[in-house]
Amino acid sequence: MNLELLESFGQNYPEEADGTLDCISMALTCTFNRWGTLLAVGCNDGRIVIWDFLTRGIAKIISAHIHPVCSLCWSRDGHKLVSASTDNIVSQWDVLTGDCDQRFRFPSPILKLQYHPRDMDKVLVCPMKSAPVLLTLSDSKHVVLPVDDDSDLNVVAAFDRRGEYIYTGNAKGKILVLNTNTQELVASFRVTTGTSNTTAIKSIEFARKGSCFLINTADRIIRVYDGREILTCGRDGEPEPMQKLQDLVNRTPWKRCCFSGDGEYIVAGSARQHALYIWEKSIGNLVKILHGTRGELLLDVAWHPVRPIIASISSGVVSIWAQNQVENWSAFAPDFKELDENVEYEERESEFDIEDEDKSEPEQTGADAAEDEEVDVTTVDPIVAFCSSDEELEDYKALLYLPIAPEVEDPEENPFGPPPDASVQASGPEDALAGGDKKQRQPSSEGGPAKKKARTTTIELQGVPSDEVHPLLGVKGDGKSKKKTAGRPKGSKGKDKDFPFRPKPYRGERPSFPVEALGSSGPGVGGGGGGGMKGRAEGGLATGSLVSQTYKQHDIGGMD
Repeated sequence: MNLELLESFGQNYPEEADGTLDCISMALTCTFNRWGTLLAVGCNDGRIVIWDFLTRGIAKIISAHIHPVCSLCWSRDGHKLVSASTDNIVSQWDVLTGDCDQRFRFPSPILKLQYHPRDMDKVLVCPMKSAPVLLTLSDSKHVVLPVDDDSDLNVVAAFDRRGEYIYTGNAKGKILVLNTNTQELVASFRVTTGTSNTTAIKSIEFARKGSCFLINTADRIIRVYDGREILTCGRDGEPEPMQKLQDLVNRTPWKRCCFSGDGEYIVAGSARQHALYIWEKSIGNLVKILHGTRGELLLDVAWHPVRPIIASISSGVVSIWAQNQVENWSAFAPDFKELDENVEYEERESEFDIEDEDKSEPEQTGADAAEDEEVDVTTVDPIVAFCSSDEELEDYKALLYLPIAPEVEDPEENPFGPPPDASVQASGPEDALAGGDKKQRQPSSEGGPAKKKARTTTIELQGVPSDEVHPLLGVKGDGKSKKKTAGRPKGSKGKDKDFPFRPKPYRGERPSFPVEALGSSGPGVGGGGGGGMKGRAEGGLATGSLVSQTYKQHDIGGMD
């Protein structure tokens, strides 16, 4: 993969579908690592599937949560992954080993997670009906960020490109810019719709390059701003957006928006159908509309960090959109010619001779004389696309690829050492005492050495309702005047018609737990709400939810 050879003058946006990635279970969210070599996909059975994006194969599966995974984010060096599930649990994972480093339990569902772009110890969490929370992983402490209006707690937040500032937006259209270290207000402005009317902020996304960011609002307009202008305007400023992007014909509401890797294009996924709209940022013109399967609803969109490739999720399948690659054979052989019809080939007399007797000796030219010069083949130049604008070197400790273990048809019972009987006989009384502690530890999913159980920290937030249900699971209460989150896909019949999607059973082995343990709202289960996981599984799912009620048995049988 030599990025220097990519055409810089070609179209830098995808034009057609380029296959799908089937995760066995239903995909809900996806995100690329910083180099675009790995794609993490969160599924509705709680697993995180990591794809090697170059080979389009599954590199690792982490049995992360019991409930569906609703948000994912890679650390800067690619070694860690932070995830959130619909039961209000936030977990940090070691990508290489698949072990959980630590967990945090929140009182309300998590809408979004984001690692600090430069500091792996900080994670920004956006819980429902709560102010955003800045987590410090090393000491498990948290800071609740200040909000503009305490009565309006529908707040979204995002780090800027280098993590110096945090941008928050509420349902009244107010954007606050906070200093990440001190949480002090640096700048603020209000998004208005032509007149003095305000509109709710749905999401804030930053470009990987440059200082631009976009704001997706409830009035179905995507506004693009320059971050430097926002900071210059200060508090209660009135900055003008660089571009206003919208679908004037269909008045499409946008489910998910993001920038291209170079920040020159913006893609927005429709909330009504599987359609991707791509605009050019500098001009603001719509350059492409990519249509997926009719009748499907879009869940997530991610643009590859360095290539014109988009991954989108609908109906539990990850679709890949890319450019049509045309083979340019003349690039390999300059005298190559494509023929429209057969041409009779005239064979030279000396064509198949071992040595051409008639060939004249070529003279030594300047190019041949320069062959004796020493060529440096050891120095590796850093790839510009992988370096930030304030960095000269790549991160050599970064995790770009995952080693794939070979599949053994008849594995041995204990491939990591001598048979169990021999180890017991060889160990002394001291080892026997220590062995009791080892038995209590939880064995890793690959049958390797035992691992420690992750530390769980409960995050207390004042005045946050604990009976909220994540939007992926449907609506809480009677659900009057609220639409279903997803319609029934075509082709489903009979008993499936009430449930849009049926999760596929997990193929691996999972320990079973008694039902009584799940029903109690103990400290190790659930995320608030008193009813525990069983009550949440039975009562918290609406008919039009993305995760069906048949999922309940999977919860009980699959708690890790």
